[in-house]
Amino acid sequence: MSCAAAALCALLAAGAAQAASDKVVIGDIDDMSGVYADVIGAGGIEAIKMAIADFGGAVLGKPIDILIADHQNKPDIGQQKFREWADTAGLTMLLGGSNTGVSLAMASADKEKHVPFFAIGAAGGSLTGKDCNAYTIHYGYDTTALANGTAKTILADGGKSWFFLTADYAFGTQLEKGASDVVKAGGGNVVGDVRVPLGTSDFASYLLQAQGSGAQVLGLANAGTDFSNSLKAAAEFGLTKSMKPAALLVFLSDIHAIGLDIAQGLILTDGWYWDLNDQTRAFSKRFYDKVKKEPTMPQAAVYSATLTYLKAVKAAGTTDADKVMDELHKTKVDDMFTQNGTIRPDGLLEHDMYIMQVKTPTESKGDWDYYKLIKTMSGEEAFGKLAASACPLVKK
Repeated sequence: MSCAAAALCALLAAGAAQAASDKVVIGDIDDMSGVYADVIGAGGIEAIKMAIADFGGAVLGKPIDILIADHQNKPDIGQQKFREWADTAGLTMLLGGSNTGVSLAMASADKEKHVPFFAIGAAGGSLTGKDCNAYTIHYGYDTTALANGTAKTILADGGKSWFFLTADYAFGTQLEKGASDVVKAGGGNVVGDVRVPLGTSDFASYLLQAQGSGAQVLGLANAGTDFSNSLKAAAEFGLTKSMKPAALLVFLSDIHAIGLDIAQGLILTDGWYWDLNDQTRAFSKRFYDKVKKEPTMPQAAVYSATLTYLKAVKAAGTTDADKVMDELHKTKVDDMFTQNGTIRPDGLLEHDMYIMQVKTPTESKGDWDYYKLIKTMSGEEAFGKLAASACPLVKK
């Protein structure tokens, strides 16, 4: 074979490989059976399918595949499955998390695998801070926004002294630190904290420590069923009569599980709510018809992230990760999730956030009518200035 022929063969082979790589494969590695299963879980899979259907079911002339795995809230399982899919299944986009530790493990592997990874449901601000990478996008909210919303609001309302009940892993420690920094900067003080293992069923000893602290505010730096179980226990102990509970991360599914009798009056920060406007209500009606539940904010974010990625692939004309990431950073996210979202150089989706208060039973008009809007925060107010980011990718 001549050199020219060999070169042509090599060029054709490279072209064939690129064509093969342009098949879109979306993977979702999430908590499907543990404390965060209601946050995204099976409902998140339905949201992905809805987004793919709304996009037309195909991109670049090829159908779109979905891969699903349960990380069981174990970082090694999440990272191993991600590596497996990237190496053998043609993975082009990863969704998931619902656990900061798992998301950090997958983001660490992503520095090598170069697959656009949309971290959703995991709150840890370090994902787009010191632990950022060029392929991870934090989509929805983070510990900074949660603290700037809930902690600031409660502090301004007179809640000066805090005791934290904190999930004992990266998410909890980052959330507690964010809230503590806000409290101290605003003239308040932290009188104590206690670390609680993920999936705890008995909160009695931890709540007794909180009660003995004499603090005004019980900062719940946990989420999912850990949050709902700890708040129920605090109410049963009568602790919510002497301490104001601060729900630092709470989802609609948690309020549904707890009930308004206990949850009423809670201040919380959210990135989306099903009853915000006509667009959110239209999406939620379709989702409810399939799942028989109103969507949580992360489930809505999964839908939005899937569509945003598919639009970027179409615009780039390829699934090549670098070209798709370039498109994503140029994208204005304008859909039912947000109308003013931008993906910053550190990977954070900056968008409006909402401070909500849980309605009383008499204010609620029925199932799922749980929140009233207190304040809308701009993206910069919620997440902070890009110049303040600890991400090494941000040019100072």
